[in-house]
Amino acid sequence: MRADVEHVVSIFGLDQDSARMLLRDYNWNSERLIEKYMDNPTEVQIKAGLQNPKGAPSSVTPIAQPTTTRRSTRKSTAPISPVATKFVCPICCDDEPPATLSLQCGHQFCSNCWAQYLEGKVREEGECTIRCMENGCSLLVPDSFIKQHGGTPVYDRFEELVMRHYVAHIAHLKFCPAPGCTDTVSCRAAATKSALETMVPAVTCSQGHTFCFGCNVDSDHRPVLCRIARFWLKKCQDDSETANWIKTNTKECTKCQSTIEKNGGCNHMTCKKCKHEFCWVCMGPWVDHGTQWYSCNRYDDKAAIDARDAQSKSRISLERYLHYYNRWANHEQSARLSADLFAKTEKKMEEMQLTTELTWIEVQFAKKAVEEVLRCRTTLKWTYAMAYYLEKSNAKELFEDNQRDLEKAVEDLSELLESPIEPETIPDLRSKMTNKTVYVQKRNEIMLEDTANGFKEGRWTWNETVTL
Repeated sequence: MRADVEHVVSIFGLDQDSARMLLRDYNWNSERLIEKYMDNPTEVQIKAGLQNPKGAPSSVTPIAQPTTTRRSTRKSTAPISPVATKFVCPICCDDEPPATLSLQCGHQFCSNCWAQYLEGKVREEGECTIRCMENGCSLLVPDSFIKQHGGTPVYDRFEELVMRHYVAHIAHLKFCPAPGCTDTVSCRAAATKSALETMVPAVTCSQGHTFCFGCNVDSDHRPVLCRIARFWLKKCQDDSETANWIKTNTKECTKCQSTIEKNGGCNHMTCKKCKHEFCWVCMGPWVDHGTQWYSCNRYDDKAAIDARDAQSKSRISLERYLHYYNRWANHEQSARLSADLFAKTEKKMEEMQLTTELTWIEVQFAKKAVEEVLRCRTTLKWTYAMAYYLEKSNAKELFEDNQRDLEKAVEDLSELLESPIEPETIPDLRSKMTNKTVYVQKRNEIMLEDTANGFKEGRWTWNETVTL
């Protein structure tokens, strides 16, 4: 931001206040600002609130310093100016204010009203573009005026709002979404929407927080693209809460496929929507059942078989979804247990120091193993989301092979982390855990790289349209 301001200052000879206000008005697009300013500087200044439309000078001049008027004390022998003796603040009606302030427009208000106005606009309304208090006046309050008369807390908040405005309008910049983190991350590779069709822009801030630059779906949803991740989460939100209950307690009408819940012991079902009558047990038409209301022995009846086929397809679709969802949710839950896993590992590291001559640095292999397990579980979680949408093909089989190898390696490493620690087994455990950590890391890299290459090569085909 500072470089953009200095660039505009150096080209047009403006002061810092003017340059910042102009850039904010053009959403920090310095090229567009320079182009428009070269054509008609007065028009640009009026539009940005640097000058009032009426009586605006044709030449380009820096913003005038705010006018300050103070009342003279009674002991002063200097004559009292008409402004000092006759001024009444239009806001609070104080006829003896300690000081009055005005912008270039000349609209005067007492210093107390200005301070309250600035605090309300900045701290309560969250504004970084503040106009003169006079009704209908379009002149903006300069940044230096806010710094001088708003107080330190107000100006600090104002600077934060300006920075947020800047980041919000620069495509390659984003704030880290981690709670309490104020870091800003740059990712020029993901500055365009087209780039998100072939890559997952996972970035890490200086505090170590990893997140996806392209969306707010998850901290790191590699290897799936942002649109697939959004599509999957929407489906989970819509389907997962009731899917298990529906599978257990309902069936679809064999005629109109409406979902029906059995609320009594009778097997004679009547669809409320289409009035079709069928048997709950065999799904065949009820008219063929005669008087056998509470039992059904017509399993081989053709109509019942056809009905069960339709029912089966619906259930298979639901079971397929639950297969991928349950595995996705399992890895997500495992990843959420990171705090407990880290705590257990740190305790084991302390035990290893007490029972052996290993230093704190030498027992870091356990911590690295935990970090790799958590990283890979996040990868595995999203591979199940992607696998759900992949069309059956040789490419999908290779994808699932890589997925299986990574999952097996992660489970093996997790098992090692749960192993009891004995002084005589620590050297062997350290060797196994270090080697397995390296192997897991390699399998994860293969999974991510191959999937990313598949997107670039157009290798993946989908069983439904994945857009959102």
